[in-house]
Amino acid sequence: MQVAVFSTQQHDRECLVPALEAAGMTPRLFTERLTAETAHQAAGARAVCVFTNDDLHGPVLDALASHGIQVIALRCSGYDNLDVEHAQRLGIRVARVPAYSPNAIAEHAVALLMTLNRKTHRAWDRTRRGDFRLDHLTGFDLVGRTVGVVGTGRIGQAFARIMLGFGCRVLAHDPYPNADLQAAGVTYLELEPLLEASQVVSLSCPMTRDNHHLINAERLALLPHGAVLINTARGALVDTDAAEAALESGQLGGFALDVYEDEAGLFFRDWSLSGLPDRRLARLMQRDDVLVTGHQAFLTREALGNIADTTVANLTALYRDPEAQPEGRIV
Repeated sequence: MQVAVFSTQQHDRECLVPALEAAGMTPRLFTERLTAETAHQAAGARAVCVFTNDDLHGPVLDALASHGIQVIALRCSGYDNLDVEHAQRLGIRVARVPAYSPNAIAEHAVALLMTLNRKTHRAWDRTRRGDFRLDHLTGFDLVGRTVGVVGTGRIGQAFARIMLGFGCRVLAHDPYPNADLQAAGVTYLELEPLLEASQVVSLSCPMTRDNHHLINAERLALLPHGAVLINTARGALVDTDAAEAALESGQLGGFALDVYEDEAGLFFRDWSLSGLPDRRLARLMQRDDVLVTGHQAFLTREALGNIADTTVANLTALYRDPEAQPEGRIV
């Protein structure tokens, strides 16, 4: 079976490709995103494998179906880039990787928080130039601070437990409170009271139609002055314009993001020579109170191995059995 793999990166060649080949599949690798303009490259393949910023909306699905594609494997957990109803109408079966390493995401969120708070990125830049002054490097102790966790699925649970280990008071918001977290000392609140009480807020909830710009100007205004916001979930959960304004006013004391609402077509590419085309993101990245990583929270050896194994299992099941129900099947 030929599999058209879009948005291919180095780690896909190192982990995913050997797994596909070991299962008797022939990967065809494309560095480009899957879009309406690139969908023709899937012609001749029996299945498509895509990542988080590939486009799986109506016109792209129509194009894939016209080339005989009936199986799509997402090598990620989120599927807000997929028109589920349209895929159903076309009879295209889709599966994702529902959980590859919650700890990887949670630990990256902690790394962002600690780096932004203790300003180790700025200190590293200084000391490598021989500047050992401590000016403007003051952070705060996490112990005793109130940390709000928005979304307590596997990732949110892992992050909350780490924060409990730091000695933080942990609040959480989720429509389905987790009894184990409550037993460990986590208090569940509605979103607005959580924001009002939290010096640090971390987002770990999925992207749905209902929570686009979940963190907007009105909700940022609820935060204690100088609070820190961490987003390793989905970029569009945060109104970036509102976040930039809150940083400018000092209402938001720090913003660390591994995801960005306009990252499609921007992340996973090298803009160092041509210059970043997104002026807003370029402005944010010039700020000392902003820390940006390029959607790398998942990038651990353990997560990549799990992604490869589950993706191959999904492709095998969906290709061989039209009625197969792999763990990550969406459609």
